[in-house]
Amino acid sequence: MVFSYYQEVHNVNLIIEKDILNPAVVRMVVDAPAIARKAEPGQFIILRVHDEGERIPLTIADFDREMGTITIIFQLVGKTTRLLGNLNKGDHILDFVGPLGKPTELDGYHQVAVVGGGLGAAIAYPQAKKLHQMGASVDVIIGFRNRDLIILEESFEQVSNQLFITTDDGSNGNKGFVTDVLKKQIESGRSYDLVIAIGPLIMMKFVAELTRPYGIKTIVSMNPVMVDGTGMCGGCRITVGGQTRFACVDGPDFDGHEIDFDEAIRRQQIYKRDEKAVDDPHLCRLTGEERSHD
Repeated sequence: MVFSYYQEVHNVNLIIEKDILNPAVVRMVVDAPAIARKAEPGQFIILRVHDEGERIPLTIADFDREMGTITIIFQLVGKTTRLLGNLNKGDHILDFVGPLGKPTELDGYHQVAVVGGGLGAAIAYPQAKKLHQMGASVDVIIGFRNRDLIILEESFEQVSNQLFITTDDGSNGNKGFVTDVLKKQIESGRSYDLVIAIGPLIMMKFVAELTRPYGIKTIVSMNPVMVDGTGMCGGCRITVGGQTRFACVDGPDFDGHEIDFDEAIRRQQIYKRDEKAVDDPHLCRLTGEERSHD
C-alpha cells in the first residue's frame, strides 16, 4: 500500500491502537487531532482504505481532544471493513474525514435510557458517556446474540447508573431482548425523559413503538447507505414525518416516532446481492452485468 509523504511525515490517520473485541468486531484508535478537536457524540467519519476503495461511514465511538485521537469500532461484514481490519498499529488509513453529521442533542435531560443492540452498543457509548459527565442518571441496556459477542462491558459500567446486558440465547444468564428490559424499567416507575436507541433497524423500530404510548421522546441513529456524506448523492435519504431527509446532513439522529422504518428496512436490502458479488466473482458473472468492485 502506498501512502503520501504527508501521511508518513505527519502521522496523519496513523493507527496507534488496535484491539479485537470479539471475533467479528475491531476497535482502532486513530491519530486525527483536527477531527478530535470538534467531534461530539453522534457524529461520524467517512474513510477509504486505499485509493481505489469505496467510501464508508463509521460512527465515532470515542474521542480524546487532549491526545488528538478518534476511536472507531467496526464489524467485519464486507470487503472494505475486512481490508480495514487487516491494517495494524503503525499503519495509516488513506482517507479519514470528519466529523460529519449533527451531534446528538443531550442538553436538558435528567433520566435517560441508552439502548444498544449488537455493534450499536459501541455507537451508543459516547452518548452514555457524555450524559453521565453532564450529571444525568443513565440506564444502559445493551443486547447481543450471545455472551461471546458482548463488548465494552467495563466501559459502560463506568458511565451508567444501571447496566443491563441481555443475550438472545441467555448464555450470559440474562435471556431476552433490550425491549423486554426497557419495558420492565418503564413499568416499574422509571420516568425517562429520553430514550436513545442505536442498533439494527428492527430493534430501533420496536423500541420506538414501545415508548410511543408512554410519550417518551425517543432518538434513533440512522446509518443508511452513504457515499459522499454531504447530502449530494441522495443515497442516505429516509422518510421522517412524511418528509425526505438525508441522514448524513440532517442526522444521523432523528425522532424515532417519525421514522418510516419499513421503508428504511426495504431500502437496506437493495444492495445485498451486489455486496455478495464483491466476494463471489461467479455470482457477479451470473448477473450478466459488467461491474467493477473495490
